[in-house]
Amino acid sequence: MTVYFIGAGPGAADLITVRGARILAASPVCLYAGSLVPRELLAECPPDARLIDTAQLDIDRITAELVAAHRDGHDVARLHSGDPSVFSAVNEQMRRLDEAGVPYEVVPGVPAFAAAAASLKRELTVPTVGQTVILTRIAQQATAMPEGEDLATLGRSGALIVLHLAARYVDRVVAELLPYYGAACPAAVVAMASRPDEIVLRGTLDSIAEQVRAAGVTRTAVIMVGRTLGAEQFHDSHLYSPARDRHTC
Repeated sequence: MTVYFIGAGPGAADLITVRGARILAASPVCLYAGSLVPRELLAECPPDARLIDTAQLDIDRITAELVAAHRDGHDVARLHSGDPSVFSAVNEQMRRLDEAGVPYEVVPGVPAFAAAAASLKRELTVPTVGQTVILTRIAQQATAMPEGEDLATLGRSGALIVLHLAARYVDRVVAELLPYYGAACPAAVVAMASRPDEIVLRGTLDSIAEQVRAAGVTRTAVIMVGRTLGAEQFHDSHLYSPARDRHTC
């Protein structure tokens, strides 16, 4: 049997992929992060499915559930918010499943930063303005950042920075990025992206922190800082240019 790590998307139940929904509907066991995954998604599970909220479980108990389901001959849908490729904590689960000889697959999902960009109605890469997006977080008490990945180092690039898990530290984010982006640099915060209670804040680097505090945003949010968020004057891309020779590769 197989464990499927499924990206459940950023919040809206209908943003799960068709593949993810199909596997979810066929899996007799489902482990989900109750604090992040919308409960509406659980309606896709078989009526008699075993549903396990992992919000209060540690990695050993989660692994035990996955291994036990495999031993009993059941496929498992392991729902993670967003997309498993970033900030999902699937690596340690996959490592343990490798050790236990349990097969698994990964089903991608819509990441939070993509949902946030959709809410902002912005393309994060804009021709001649910015073509690089940095997905990162900041050091906290729980997990340190690797050497060379601090905001001061990353900020020197001038690229669009997307910060996860940092809303409650927005003042620190602003202070560390100001020397490299400037007070007038466009900034935005999207909390609960794609959900009915979504909060969208737009401003500049010197105004966004106050907006975050006023809105009471402390979690489930992404912070974006970069020129492409405010780009209005830019060249059209070469992809659809009338001048492009469409008879060559």
